Amino acid sequence: MSAFLHDFAAFAEANGYHMFRVTEIQGGKSETLELHPAPRCQNSYSVAKVFTVTALGLLWDRGLLRMEDKITDILHRFLPKSLDPRWEAISVEDAILHKLGLPSGFLDIDVENCPAYGVDFLTRIFEEPLVTDPCRTYCYTDAAYYLLSRVVAELAGMPLDDFLRKELFSPLQFAEAAWTRCPKGHAMGATGLYLHSADMAKLGEVYLRGGLYGEKRIISAEWAQTVLKKSYELSPIADTGAWGKRGMYGQMLLISPHTERVVAFHGFSQKSIGDLNLFAARYE
Repeated sequence: MSAFLHDFAAFAEANGYHMFRVTEIQGGKSETLELHPAPRCQNSYSVAKVFTVTALGLLWDRGLLRMEDKITDILHRFLPKSLDPRWEAISVEDAILHKLGLPSGFLDIDVENCPAYGVDFLTRIFEEPLVTDPCRTYCYTDAAYYLLSRVVAELAGMPLDDFLRKELFSPLQFAEAAWTRCPKGHAMGATGLYLHSADMAKLGEVYLRGGLYGEKRIISAEWAQTVLKKSYELSPIADTGAWGKRGMYGQMLLISPHTERVVAFHGFSQKSIGDLNLFAARYE
């Protein structure tokens, strides 16, 4: 066992964090430690958003998508007749950055009553009254990433999860993976992605290596740099020089360029995992 995994486990236990397992990749070597027995395939919650961003990058690399493209242009055939005209200004990047104008937490299936949204989530989103100025005001909502899931499906010609299985999961040799789908059969995009910690870490390795996994080019170096520069769901962790994305109840994907380390973990903790993230980010 690596020194990092040993010390991470001790820190988590001493501070009351209930972690299932943690994976470290450093120097191309991956090692996973089980802290508490649990099924290997776990919900990654909002870490799923980084996978959706990666799917957008795959389309961007192929010239099929620009960040300034308008959501309504891409999804024009699904628009309701009574659409608020302010939707016409909202770009793909606005959705990535949670600047839709929708209420906070809208379409959060991990908290809210999912059947209350009906069977057509896309129409439900377009018909929801906007509560803030779109394109300008940040308001975190899972609806943004369901929209992006539908953008990927429209441009790739297949649902988001099928596209990533072909272009990411298979090349990186993921074990079993499953994504919660809406009643229309589309991956939620924002949450509900069930993965092994070791496979979640592989995506971090792609961003750490500028789009490469081993000798395989997965995404362009330019897209990898853009994601970090613009904080497309991978955001700086305090002043540590590391980047990361957390999920509800204790999930994390962390990238530490200065130590060339990727850390991914799943757990179930009711307390904030901020101190655990800082421990991992600052570990030399």
